[in-house]
Amino acid sequence: MNPRKNGILCLLLVLLCGVLVLSGCGGGVAATPPAGGSTEPAAGEPINVGLNLELTGSSAEFGLSGQNGMKLAFDKVNAEGGVLDGRMFNYIPADNKSEAGEATSATTRLVGENVSAILGPMTTAAVLGSIQLVTDNNIVLITPSGTNARLTVNEDGSLNPWIFRACFIDPFQGEVAANFAMDVLGAETAAIAYDIVGDYSGGLAASFKQTFEAAGKTVVREEQFSAGDTDFRPIIENIKTSNPDVIFVPAYYTDDGRFVLQARDAEVTVPILGGDGWGSGDMVGIAGAENMNNTFYVDFVYMDDPLLQDFVSEYRAAYNREPDGFSVLGYESATMLIEAVKNAGGTDPEALRSALENLGEFTGISGEMTFDPATHNPVKKAIILESVNGVKELKEIVEPK
Repeated sequence: MNPRKNGILCLLLVLLCGVLVLSGCGGGVAATPPAGGSTEPAAGEPINVGLNLELTGSSAEFGLSGQNGMKLAFDKVNAEGGVLDGRMFNYIPADNKSEAGEATSATTRLVGENVSAILGPMTTAAVLGSIQLVTDNNIVLITPSGTNARLTVNEDGSLNPWIFRACFIDPFQGEVAANFAMDVLGAETAAIAYDIVGDYSGGLAASFKQTFEAAGKTVVREEQFSAGDTDFRPIIENIKTSNPDVIFVPAYYTDDGRFVLQARDAEVTVPILGGDGWGSGDMVGIAGAENMNNTFYVDFVYMDDPLLQDFVSEYRAAYNREPDGFSVLGYESATMLIEAVKNAGGTDPEALRSALENLGEFTGISGEMTFDPATHNPVKKAIILESVNGVKELKEIVEPK
């Protein structure tokens, strides 16, 4: 080969390599970390948020509704330009399959994705499966609807510093249901049927019983079942024999729907009460619209609330379906995080944790609430809804004491 041509080719190769290096760097120079070793991302870098949710399995109705609410909140703030000089929220879903063990696996995956925070899970058992991992990795977790009191405060009174919630807790919910049974329904006696699997149903049952009996009333029968049971007739017969004024069944909508159906078939006509687990899914389709008459349950919101109508319209437009209380809580958990990021000035773990702890008075789409820094729980109203021919109607609004 001609030496002169060979030299020209070598020069061209050197120049080409230089262009490739520059183009691979975006034509710029890599940013140098600021003095002091700060790991805070540069302005404009996305904020990764993990969504650890029940997207399949027995509680999928809760997780899918919650996820829709979260995504709606993040998409809205992103469309408005994000936060902190244009930082956008990048949400990363992980399906915990409605199981505590899978929730732990989902948390592990999200930690590996370098998320700044995790929203979810929705259910108590799945949150319990995530606490240790987020604590070990200093990642804030906000559960939209995990109501068990010991998620944020342990039995010994110590605080779980990285766990927060957007909902009220079981003791308040059980107290609301018991007071409604006594003060509105005039009940002197009650029967309780609860799910022995997990902590949610038993916690509500214990709170209801404590409040009811402290007022001098009598729990005449307690029955247990396991999630997924299909034949409630034996325990219904036991309850019927005890002749209570009211029956409290604080489980999830599939089990409760079967219970209501079989209770009415057995000619049990007394009021049947439930907790927030009644608030999503087709319970009316399981129990039957007529059988649902004279049933009531505690919920976080009622969807005809004037405060929620903008949200309802936006949700319908985005998903072509109706929102529920879990959609609202998903949205509010996301707005809690958005506000905390703004207040913290970024996503430094300790600053973000402190910002959530000190949210104070906060206006969600469902109304005013106050966050207690000692418990990481919001103080907020509860709603009693009544089923009238299969349609949910507002019965009572209970403000926190």
